[in-house]
Amino acid sequence: MRPYVYTMLIAIFLGLLWAFLTFTSIDRGWFHTAIAPKGDIQSFSTAAQNEIATRSQGNAVLLLIADGEIYSGYTHSTKQAINQQTLFQVASLSKWVTAWGVLSLVEQGKLDLDTPVDTYLSRWHLPPSQFDNTKVTIRRLLSHTAGLTDGLGYGGFLPEQDIQSLEQSLTQAEDASPGKDGRVMVGIEPGSAFAYSGGGYTLLQLLIEEVSGQSFNDYMQQHIFQPLGMMRSTYILDTHHENVATLYDTQGKPATHYKFTALAASSLYTSGHDMTLFIQAHFPTNDLAAGRGVLSPEMLTRMREPHASELGADIWGLGTILYASNNKGDFIAGHDGSNEPAINTSVRYNPATGDGIVILETGNKFLATELAGEWVYWQTSNIDLMLFSMKSEQMINIILLGWLVLILAAIARFVRLYKAGSPRK
Repeated sequence: MRPYVYTMLIAIFLGLLWAFLTFTSIDRGWFHTAIAPKGDIQSFSTAAQNEIATRSQGNAVLLLIADGEIYSGYTHSTKQAINQQTLFQVASLSKWVTAWGVLSLVEQGKLDLDTPVDTYLSRWHLPPSQFDNTKVTIRRLLSHTAGLTDGLGYGGFLPEQDIQSLEQSLTQAEDASPGKDGRVMVGIEPGSAFAYSGGGYTLLQLLIEEVSGQSFNDYMQQHIFQPLGMMRSTYILDTHHENVATLYDTQGKPATHYKFTALAASSLYTSGHDMTLFIQAHFPTNDLAAGRGVLSPEMLTRMREPHASELGADIWGLGTILYASNNKGDFIAGHDGSNEPAINTSVRYNPATGDGIVILETGNKFLATELAGEWVYWQTSNIDLMLFSMKSEQMINIILLGWLVLILAAIARFVRLYKAGSPRK
């Protein structure tokens, strides 16, 4: 029996080693090649523009920021021309900007990050659960660690449809993404794990309205967009808004602009120009502090403090994704957005260098995220969270292929042992 046991143990050891090495090689980018030489921003700009020109089936805008200033801008459209002022719907990128709205109320002393969110609400409350709802705090909602299990995803409502009220959507979202039941409720122990929740940001939308006494969009206009100079940005697209990017599907066909109840989670319309202002607001200039008086520099730093992790990696701060280490004791931060039929947006910045990237795109489901991930790798030589996630299917296939080879080798070894008269006594 011993040869059989030894063969099995060796196969198991090699299988675990293969999985570890495959995971590590992708996580560390051992075989990943940057799309441009490190430090050569012009080469990166050219390579990224070429990718967009080749792969986009719709509209796209790309802006690169170096040392706090716009280095280059590029727009692409398969049909009607666009520019840096063109409004794009940016899907979940909305959440990062929403976080600024929540934290501005914290800075004003109207909210406390660690107070139960229900304390501030009167129009709707979390339904009873087997868990302690008082542990659902603003800090945990911002970082997707509040134990909400909705997993939303909002598909939106057709232009001719009436949208739900905010309270109705929180109770049962009619536009829930496929496979989600649309209820915002506590399903795991708050604070115990990361669980992405669009419903948590819809709850934060209600929080802003209740505490400020204004509609969500009005508050964001007055306290975030106007002070930052983001004069084109809005969470509600009205008929008076001009120069709006047509949405396209992956075949390059025009698609519908949906309406949303869940404005804070999904509905921001913004331009490349406005998002560069948003990134620049994270950096100090000669006469302006980081945060531009909307948030303090200290609060911006707190936003990048890790609050959620997966597989041992810090992935989320207060409203912002922590994509990768910037090798300076901090993180490349920002947010992505993705929605049907093919909206993909990505904004990232490096607090140590004043560098950043803005990609707003429709017509390709992954292009913005891929190119922003390439920017992170070009900046830091680190594979970022989103690029790693996109490579995960490839990683799993490689691991399974290696395991299949080991299983076949073990079977062949067993056959040889059997023919040789094993097991021996």
